[in-house]
Order: sequence, then structure tokens, then C-alpha cells
Amino acid sequence: MAPTLRGAWFDGRSSRPREVRVRLAPGTGGATLELQPLDGGAAPPPLLEREIDLPEAWSDRRTPRKLVVDLREYGSLEVEDAAGWHAALQAAGHRVPLAQRMQTRWSAMLLVLAVAAGALLAFYRWGTPWAATQLTRQVPLAWEQSLSQRVLADMDSAWLHPSKLPAQRQAELRARFDALAGQVAPSLRRYRAYAPPLVLQFRSGLPPNAFALPGGTIVMTDALVQEAARQNLPDDALIGVLAHEMGHVMHRHTTRMIVEQGVLNIGLGLALGDVSTLVSTGASLLTGLSYRRSHETEADCFAAALMRQAKVPTAPMADLLLGIHGKAQGEKAATPSWMNLLSSHPDTAQRSRDLKEGHAQACR
Repeated sequence: MAPTLRGAWFDGRSSRPREVRVRLAPGTGGATLELQPLDGGAAPPPLLEREIDLPEAWSDRRTPRKLVVDLREYGSLEVEDAAGWHAALQAAGHRVPLAQRMQTRWSAMLLVLAVAAGALLAFYRWGTPWAATQLTRQVPLAWEQSLSQRVLADMDSAWLHPSKLPAQRQAELRARFDALAGQVAPSLRRYRAYAPPLVLQFRSGLPPNAFALPGGTIVMTDALVQEAARQNLPDDALIGVLAHEMGHVMHRHTTRMIVEQGVLNIGLGLALGDVSTLVSTGASLLTGLSYRRSHETEADCFAAALMRQAKVPTAPMADLLLGIHGKAQGEKAATPSWMNLLSSHPDTAQRSRDLKEGHAQACR
């Protein structure tokens, strides 16, 4: 027999409370509340737990002197024996919701926070890259090419200028580029059905560099060609850099980064609600940096395999990277330390050693 408590029932029709015996009995889906007026008058029907609004749980150190149960259309119930109510409610099968346990127990809150942090970390580490890789397969090549045209047009208007390399020199490098592009075997493609036309363009206005745009466009700066000449390196060095950029294209790195950050922002938005904007922005930055490092290694692996297949030595490319790296050290020392931490490339010396051996360490 379930224990009974004493309470005051406000039936909503009179301002005077009615003394009642309160009984909490086990029922379907939780406790069932039964009231028996001591004046012998009419009583409400037994009320299921889902038909009333129970008071929130409390910690042991903050037991309320009186609690109020909202009976909805049947008024309200006041009970002074809070401890007795709690014991009877638990005996009747009531389970305190997780949100309330978090409010009253530090252990519950810490456990939930640990589980949530683990889930977010797993989503960040494995879920986001996996989802982005699958979604990238569905991105049309035409969209990538359209994006690249807009980006290159913006860069041309802001930083880049037409190349000043002689037309014959451009033609020589394009011929080597086209020959190498023709040897990209299906086994080197991450996305087997993805075969964008690889196009080489030249620009001036930036330091020694080459970069890949989604959809197949690769841009090489005049300064990079001049740097190779300054180091007395053969064109194999430049071809190696272009092979690396082909790796970025064939792995769809830029598109994957766009999708990854979109997936991460959406995932954190669903998990954290309105407060996710700042968190997702910071997380997107960190995600982008770590993925760029892995992308550089993937592109190195691609370049090493392609050049080995084309019988092009990788040592000149390694020497070119070391030369550019050494030249940039002075500029790097003059930049704020926090900017140097944002470097997206693996260690240049290690990359050069691996390339001279014809493979990247991570490819083994």
C-alpha cells in the first residue's frame, strides 16, 4: 500500500483550500496521483504523471519548505512534506529527467558534459571528414569551375597581374605540364569518376608560389619560375611543384574544405543552438588548419607517385622547396608569432628529404 501524505487542494472554484490525503501509486508511464478530500466532497479523478506538472527536483541541501503541484484543469496542490513527497514519488516509479538531475547533481552534469564533449570531438575528428568526403562526390564539376572563375577574377583585380614571362617560356612549361597531366592514371584519383581538365595559367604580382583552384585550374607565379632559375634548377623542379598542385585538384581539397566547414557549422549549430556561431567559427578555423596539413601530405604523396610514374626526378622539387623556405625565414621572423603558428604546411626539411627519396613519409 502506497503511503499517504497531507496536502491542501485548491480546486480552482474556491479560494479556500481543501484538506486532502495525497497518495502516489505506481501507474503506466510513472506515478498516478490520487486525492481524497477530508471533507468528504468530490475529488478529482486519478491523474497520471503526464497529466500534471510536477515541481522541479531539488538538491538535498536546498529542500523546499513547501512544494506546489500544478493539476492543470483541476487546480493545484500544496504539500509541506517535501521529503515525503519525494520518497513517495520515487517509490511510485517516477524518474527524474536528465535535465533536472544535471541541475541538482554535479556528478550528473559532469558526466553529461563529458559525453557531449566526446561526441563533439568524435564528430569533429571522424564524422566531419567522412561526411564531407561523401558530400564532395556529389558536387558538380561545373560548380567548381564556376567558383574558380570568380575567385581568379577577384584575385586578378586585387593582387595578380598578367605574366611577364616570354610566350615561348610559358609554352615550354605548358607542354611539360600537359604531358604530366596526361599520365594521371585512374589509380591516382581519389574520386575515380572525377577527371577535370587540368589547365596551367601564369600570373605575376605574388612571391614564388603555385596554387590550385577547384575544377582543374592551376596558377604558377613568375616569381616561382625565376626562383628556380636563380637556384640553377632544371624545369623538373617546377614540374614537381605543379604535380603537387595537381594532387590538390584530384583530391578536391578546396571543395572538401568548403564542405567540411559547412558540415561542422551545421553540426555545431544543431548541437549548441544559438550560441554556436562563435564556437563554430573557431572550430572551423582549427579544422581547416589540421585538414590543410593532411591535404599537403596527400598532395605530396600524389606528386611523388605521379613523378615516379612519369620518370621525373623529385630531388629538384625538394631543392626548390628548401630554397624558398630558407629565403622566407627572414620574412617569417618578422611576422607575429601567432601567425607563424597558423602555418598549414608540414615541416619543409622533412618534406624535402622524403621527396628526394621519391616518396612522402606518410605514404608508406
